Amino acid sequence: MPNLTFNGDTYACAENQSVLDALTGYGISIPSSCRNGICQTCLMRSISGTPPLDSQNGLKETLKAQNYFLACSCHPLEDMEVSLPDAGSARIQATVHSIESLNHEIICVGLHCENPLEYRAGQFINLFKDATLGRSYSLASVPAHDQHLKLHIRKVPDGRVSGWAHHYLKPGDVVEISQAVGNCFYVPGHPEQPILLIGTGSGLAPLYGIARDALEQGHTGPIRLYHGSRNPQGLYLVNELRALADRHDNFSYTPCISGDAMPADGYAQGRALDVALADIGKLTGWRVFLCGNPEMVKTAKKKAFLTGAAMKDIYADAFTLAAA
Repeated sequence: MPNLTFNGDTYACAENQSVLDALTGYGISIPSSCRNGICQTCLMRSISGTPPLDSQNGLKETLKAQNYFLACSCHPLEDMEVSLPDAGSARIQATVHSIESLNHEIICVGLHCENPLEYRAGQFINLFKDATLGRSYSLASVPAHDQHLKLHIRKVPDGRVSGWAHHYLKPGDVVEISQAVGNCFYVPGHPEQPILLIGTGSGLAPLYGIARDALEQGHTGPIRLYHGSRNPQGLYLVNELRALADRHDNFSYTPCISGDAMPADGYAQGRALDVALADIGKLTGWRVFLCGNPEMVKTAKKKAFLTGAAMKDIYADAFTLAAA
């Protein structure tokens, strides 16, 4: 009879009993709905112990890689410590190592953690200005490559956190951050699968991390990155991405300008999404990552699916603005 540990307490799980039935039987409230492994309302995470494969049916590969499972269909074969999904609420301290201007509205903040943060390139953390005010920023860094965490922070009009980061944050400052969360990251296992990355504005941050992570892990299929802005001034890391393309035959980078002015040589005219779909056409078999403007991400998810990409292969982070 396996034991379940939840919030520090241990409970017995009867033979062939699900995690959901076991915990709710002890009076613990676990979100659930269909109880048939379809709605995914009862999603939980295993901190220790391996979830049975059947309990991960229908989950994205990124969730499987983080030991998420469906409590209603999880019949433990061993002791497990489990938790509900969270937003990285546990806070840890980090020291600002560097601040670099990437363009007229985006800075790169480098953070050093005394105890290395476990994360995947493309996930996000919460950066806190004070005890109650924080914002989510994607990680542009790659654990195997970068010594420090790197955030791309765009200055939002009247943004209380982004304005603080741009005008007051300085190297040496100690800040609080959350653990890394999110499902927008590279998972190895299909190195030949083509990958499409489309982003706008500071949505380049997770895509920059994901592309480099995939290359670091030996991905052999084509990796095509499209980054868009209304004008050339809104783009950044252009030289770094072109250099990356020069070093890797399977990686290509296309900067896109959607404004009225004709772009210079080396830039594509049009929105990043439109340019990418015109270049590639059908996305059957492709893995797709979408990050940036919420309307772009919403439209791109629909168009990627309609042009052949499977929903399980579409990963998206829409950047929403909190009220000032």
